[in-house]
Amino acid sequence: MNIVVEKGLEVVRSVAPIFIFVLAIHFFLIPFDIATLGAFVLGTILIIIGLALFLTGVDTAITPIGENLGKGIARSNSLKILIPVGLLLGFVISVAEPSLLVLGNQIELVTSGAMSSIQLVITVSVGIAVMVALGLLRLVYRWSFIKVIGISYLLILILSFFTSTEFISIAFDASGATTGVITVPFLLAMAMGISTLSKSKVKNKSSDSSFGLVAIASAGAIIAVMIGDIFISTGTLSGDLSISFGFNESFLRSLATIGASQVGEALISILPIGLIFLIFNYAILKLKKRPLRRIVLGLFYNIVGLILFLTGVNFGFMNVGTLIGYQLTQFDNYMWLFILSFILGMVTILAEPAVNVLANQVETVTAGALKPSFIYIALAIGVGIATLLASLRTVYFGLELWHLLLPGYIIAFALSYFVDNSIVAMAFDAGGVASGPMTGTFILAFIQGAAQGVDHASVMIDGFGMIALVALMPIITIQISGFIYTMKSD
Repeated sequence: MNIVVEKGLEVVRSVAPIFIFVLAIHFFLIPFDIATLGAFVLGTILIIIGLALFLTGVDTAITPIGENLGKGIARSNSLKILIPVGLLLGFVISVAEPSLLVLGNQIELVTSGAMSSIQLVITVSVGIAVMVALGLLRLVYRWSFIKVIGISYLLILILSFFTSTEFISIAFDASGATTGVITVPFLLAMAMGISTLSKSKVKNKSSDSSFGLVAIASAGAIIAVMIGDIFISTGTLSGDLSISFGFNESFLRSLATIGASQVGEALISILPIGLIFLIFNYAILKLKKRPLRRIVLGLFYNIVGLILFLTGVNFGFMNVGTLIGYQLTQFDNYMWLFILSFILGMVTILAEPAVNVLANQVETVTAGALKPSFIYIALAIGVGIATLLASLRTVYFGLELWHLLLPGYIIAFALSYFVDNSIVAMAFDAGGVASGPMTGTFILAFIQGAAQGVDHASVMIDGFGMIALVALMPIITIQISGFIYTMKSD
């Protein structure tokens, strides 16, 4: 039970800045009606409980499953097992990612079902699966991370010329959303297990071999969505976001309706992971009863936690974010929209629990030259700027996502020539840290509400792309930090 309390405190720390942010706006800028505020408070409580249970399940089930499967693959010492298992696990772990489920639901909502949530999730998961297998091969053969990721983004650049504007936003957002609270720890754990694969398979060594799997996998999401648009196009997507100022049903009936709809989604997401593990355990791993029971209990935590989390998100949490973004565009000017966008980005990234892990990793790699406080400041400023840029896109006509992403990635790849390979790989992995559950829910809704409130803006185009910008900024800021470290050490 201690681990549940510990995770609960982590989640409270993550959600508290958003909660305080909303209350401050309610009392000093935009007052909400009692029903809306009550739904937000209840939704926040459900998110805290749900994420606490879910993260407990990640620690007690998902991470051990990843480690054991990685070790099992290594024990087989066969690429014939590594590749199909990598494909299968990459697919099912992406399907289970809560942030991707939230993004898929938002796209289905905005397009009125023209693009379904399951369609996006399956498309993204196929891309993740292929790139996870490629990333595992990179670990085995010690291919250069910068070459693999460089070729991947070159392919993305080529595909972007044939991809519609709205799908470019969706593709990059899906990339950020899929590297969340379940995908990242699972892939890192599996990579650790794979690293023990027979040394005879290693062709050469590279200092960046311990990082980069998350970044390579996330590139697969972009590629898959773009290819899907080109070859299996659903046509031009358009739509608006419904701004809800109340409930169509009674308060409790609305809660029950939303909660019931999340049960099937949670079961479909988590059960395949457990089933694959049980089959693999029966055939190869053969774990003892005690660790096996612990993993099964952890999967139960995952299912219950995911139901509560998705219910809280869809009941009142995201709706308030949408309302705030919308109402801020109704003032005489956009000053408050810009100011609050920057502040929201800063407080959200500082509240993400995984940021602490990232900062400690950077400190270790740089032998203490870059302190966690320096990384916190760099990330906060970077993500604050990213959220501000997302707001600017909704206001200024003609400012498209590629106008920001293209120069951003040019800067990111240019910096990679001046920074140690391990920091480059870590920087690209850091995008998954920044685009955590709070970014994929509240800030996404905030930007979409702003896009709905601006006459010339399109929710389908301007309301998406925010997660992509948030995922980009850590790549730049971590590498700049690494460059400063390099200058100090010379």
